[in-house]
Amino acid sequence: MFRNFRNYERLEIEPTNGINLFLGPNAQGKTNIIEAVYYSALGRSHRTKSDNELIRWNEQQALVRLDFERADVGNSLEFKFHSNKRREIIYNGVPIAMKELIGAINVVMFSPEDLFIVKGAPAGRRRFLDMEISQADPAYFSDLMMLTHIITQRNALLKKIRDEEITDRSMLELWSKPLAKAAASVVKKRLKSVAKLNVIANDLQKSIAGETEDLNISYEVMSGKKHEFDEQLSVDDMAEWYMTLFNEITENDIARGYTSLGPHRDDLKIEVKGVDLRTFGSQGQQRTGALALKLAELSFFKDETGEYPVLLLDDVMSELDKSRRSSLLDFLKAENIQTFITATDDAYFPNNGMQDRFQIYNVKSGHII
Repeated sequence: MFRNFRNYERLEIEPTNGINLFLGPNAQGKTNIIEAVYYSALGRSHRTKSDNELIRWNEQQALVRLDFERADVGNSLEFKFHSNKRREIIYNGVPIAMKELIGAINVVMFSPEDLFIVKGAPAGRRRFLDMEISQADPAYFSDLMMLTHIITQRNALLKKIRDEEITDRSMLELWSKPLAKAAASVVKKRLKSVAKLNVIANDLQKSIAGETEDLNISYEVMSGKKHEFDEQLSVDDMAEWYMTLFNEITENDIARGYTSLGPHRDDLKIEVKGVDLRTFGSQGQQRTGALALKLAELSFFKDETGEYPVLLLDDVMSELDKSRRSSLLDFLKAENIQTFITATDDAYFPNNGMQDRFQIYNVKSGHII
């Protein structure tokens, strides 16, 4: 349910458990529906950093309410937006903090921008991985926030030492141990998740994308030198390694004014037959790799939580060829994955039996039929 959210004065819909198709021209409000579901899972929009932009023009407040089931148990999430104060999150009638929201409901978003995840900057691949793990394992989100906090504090101290505002460098040593421990916790979980993702993505690339070549996904530790962690390595051993690393790079970090190496600089390596798709893959190979990654994310959630997440496909069908569109829709239908799709044209979808495959909504100027 929406009230004064984006261009909707009021909206109530009860989507099907299968595929929900929202059709209409651009700028009518289709993506706003996708955005609300995404926000409900992650507590932020994929389009803006400002919650005020979510409030309808000339209004002071907005509401998004989502009712859903997990393991056959009914739940509700409410987000109350105010133009003059922080938003409120209410879960099953109880106010909660942001950190308690992650994992309440899981979503996977696939948009045209995600087709460039393979060849884009490392930050996009880290964000993909962090969002995936955080929803499946809320404790990881806490580890990640702790790592981010420590790096922020260390960076501030590095700048002050560089600018000679502080002369006592021994203060940096106070951050080494917690930073090493936080880094080890984050990377340990990333390694475990990437190993699972690699197996799933390789299988899906062959079955859905119709490719015959092996797709290999690995975690790349950026340490200034070639290094790979053994998956069996304990968190304590990894923390000891990171402690040594951070001590070694102290002087360089002071000169730069920031922490130059660590999990916040790591990357995913995506290869086909030993060829790095990030740099040398064709556009077709890169798009196939991106599709395989997103579909693998669905199966990863199923393995980790026992159920599929909600899939959000925002205007992505026009970017896929007919064969991949058909294979994707067949997969979603067969697995009974609740899906929200936005599109400007129904020509991207099969005509025969379309009403049986989808629940179709026509969107125009903030109204839905």
